[in-house]
Amino acid sequence: MKTGQGLTRKRQNRRRIFLYVFLGLGSAVALFPIYWMVLTSLKPANEIFIYPPTFFPSRLAFENYVEAWNTAPFGRYFINSIIVTFFTTASHIAIACLSAYAFVCIRFPGREVLFMAFLGTMMIPSVVTLVPTFVLIKKLNWINTYRGLIIPHMVSVFGIFLLRQFFLTVPKDYEDAARIDGCGRLGILWRMYIPLAKPAIAALAIFSFYHVWNEFFWPLVITSIDEMRTLPIGLRYFIDTEGGSDWELVMAGGTMVVGPVLLAFFLLQRQFVRGITMTGLKA
Repeated sequence: MKTGQGLTRKRQNRRRIFLYVFLGLGSAVALFPIYWMVLTSLKPANEIFIYPPTFFPSRLAFENYVEAWNTAPFGRYFINSIIVTFFTTASHIAIACLSAYAFVCIRFPGREVLFMAFLGTMMIPSVVTLVPTFVLIKKLNWINTYRGLIIPHMVSVFGIFLLRQFFLTVPKDYEDAARIDGCGRLGILWRMYIPLAKPAIAALAIFSFYHVWNEFFWPLVITSIDEMRTLPIGLRYFIDTEGGSDWELVMAGGTMVVGPVLLAFFLLQRQFVRGITMTGLKA
C-alpha cells in the first residue's frame, strides 16, 4: 500500500512540475512583448535596431519618457482618458447591476425575449452603428465633448450578461429572508446581491477599464482638438507615416498607456479570477 501511494505521489509531483513548466513557458511567451516594449523604451536610439538585438540596454535612457511626455500634451491626454474611463466604467457597473437584478428577480412579460434581444445586439458590428451614432452626436452638438465620448458607450451588454449569470447563482432563500426583514428591491440589491457579486463586479470593472482605456476608433472620430483627445490617439504623434518614427518614444508612450491597465489588473486579479470562475455556474 505504501509503495502504491509513493508511486501515486511521484506521478502527481511529475504532473505538477510539468504543469508549472508549461504555464511558466506560456507566461513568458505572453509577457515577452511587454518586456520588449519596456526594454525598447529604455534603450538609447542607436541601440534599437542593432543586430544581434540586445536584451539589456547599455544604459537606462529614462530621458525617453521625459521627451515623450513633452513631445505631445500627454498630461491632458491622461486627464481625458481618466475621466472618460472612470465615468464609462462606473456606468457599466451601475447599469449592469440594475439590469441584471431586473432580469433575475423581477418577473415581467417578455423578460426572456428582451434578454435575448439584448444579447443579440452583441452580434451587431460596431461599424454598422458608427454613422447613425455620429450623426446623432453631431445633431446634439456633442462633438469634442465628454458627453460625446461617454454617453454613447454607457451600457455594456456583456456586463449585464456577466452579472446576470452571477446573480443566478445566489440562492432565492437569501432574497426571501431579506424581504421578511423589510428590505425593498433596491435594499436587496445593495445589501445582498452587490456584496455577494464583488468578484464578478471586479471582473467587469477590469474588462470595461481595459476596453475604454484602449478605445481608439470612437475618440478618433468624435474629437478633432488636442484638448479632448485620449491617450491612444496621442500615440499617433510619434508615428511618422514615412517610416521615420522615433521608436524609443513610441515605446515610451506605449508603456505609459499600458501601465495603468496592468496596475488595475494586478490590484484586482484575485477578484477577477474568482469572478470568472464563479460566473455561469447556474444556467
